[in-house]
Amino acid sequence: MRFADRPEAGRRLGARLRQLRDRDMVVLGLPRGGVPVAAEVAAALDAPLDVCLVRKLGVPYQPELAMGAIGEDGVRVLNADVLRGTGVRDDELARVEERERRVLAERAERYRGECPSVPLTGRTAVVVDDGVATGSTARVACRVARARGAARIVLAVPVAPRDVARRLGGDADDVVCLETPWDFAAVGQFYDDFTQTEDAEVTACLRRARRRRPGAGSTEREVTVPAGAVRLGGSLTLPEGATAVVAFAHGSGSGRHSPRNRQVAEGLHRAGLGTLLFDLLTDAEARDRNNVFDIPLLAERLLAATHWLRAEPVTSGLALGYFGASTGAAAALWAAAEGHPAAVVSRGGRPDLAAPRLPEVTAPTLLIVGGADPLVLDLNRDAQTRLRCENRLETVPGATHLFEEPGTLERVTELARDWFADHLAPAHV
Repeated sequence: MRFADRPEAGRRLGARLRQLRDRDMVVLGLPRGGVPVAAEVAAALDAPLDVCLVRKLGVPYQPELAMGAIGEDGVRVLNADVLRGTGVRDDELARVEERERRVLAERAERYRGECPSVPLTGRTAVVVDDGVATGSTARVACRVARARGAARIVLAVPVAPRDVARRLGGDADDVVCLETPWDFAAVGQFYDDFTQTEDAEVTACLRRARRRRPGAGSTEREVTVPAGAVRLGGSLTLPEGATAVVAFAHGSGSGRHSPRNRQVAEGLHRAGLGTLLFDLLTDAEARDRNNVFDIPLLAERLLAATHWLRAEPVTSGLALGYFGASTGAAAALWAAAEGHPAAVVSRGGRPDLAAPRLPEVTAPTLLIVGGADPLVLDLNRDAQTRLRCENRLETVPGATHLFEEPGTLERVTELARDWFADHLAPAHV
């Protein structure tokens, strides 16, 4: 198999990876040659694109031969066989690494500019290059993604040696490769056009990806929400021009890194809605399972986040919504009676745990339940009879309580997006 150029290789690779499309993922291209490939993969998967900054450590007198590689966050991988075979001394290795770390820092500023890196915590990272030779660079890229919090790592390349899995040493959870030829000598031999990728092409690919995905232009920052005597960690994301923000109340002891809620949040970002994902409990509190079901306590924390959002300069003029899951949905409904959000969405919620407060809720409320979750479905039907506000119950066919079935969480995202779009308006005009 031969490839006309890197974009064509990326389109073929994207077609092979389509089974990943429904996952909460980020595509990471290795600059420079891997980014045009990764851009096509990201487009095929409708996923955000970012760079994974790594640098090869070339043998001093033979720079194309990798004796190792380095990446962001101080990650380093050395190829013991190459070091032994070439006799490179420790001081020579140190000089090469110092030079390459300077280049790494310069490229981070050049490629990303003022745009933050795309968050990886709890997500699938698809690491893409134009090919694998020694495997050192790919291994470092996988380790960088792991250090940044990726829950699963897939290395995807058009071409690699037959022993690519051995060369990676288990740093990737999955390896997808279109071609592993018996006569592999170098990546470039399998491309008709293997012209060196310039920095301008890398930045152009990233700009196009941000334009393709409105949510990719969002600003995300880590925040601290004061709640009485405790401080709760959170992530506040605001797409450019956002007119509303949705506070997430996680359920069953999960926190702001919940992959399901992050997937829903990303769908809201694409619709221009901001989100606050924060921990309702401190680490110490979460160890006590009784706190997970202390709905008044969870609601108190959500109200604290409500007050914080309404006081913060960047969010004070935005309409506010609540999105709750499982026990977090009960907290959202309990808090809604006092916090008066503009809209509430419950996913697989336990509204029965907020039964005393349901008649006091005034915000339009959408209850989403899996069609294959009969107990929770009955609880939500009963809750509807107690609600006095505008409300609707939507069932997702075939979905169980956690909405793990293919396509079910995407349906939740669509329903939540449409409900918030219909009911959230700016707090101030």
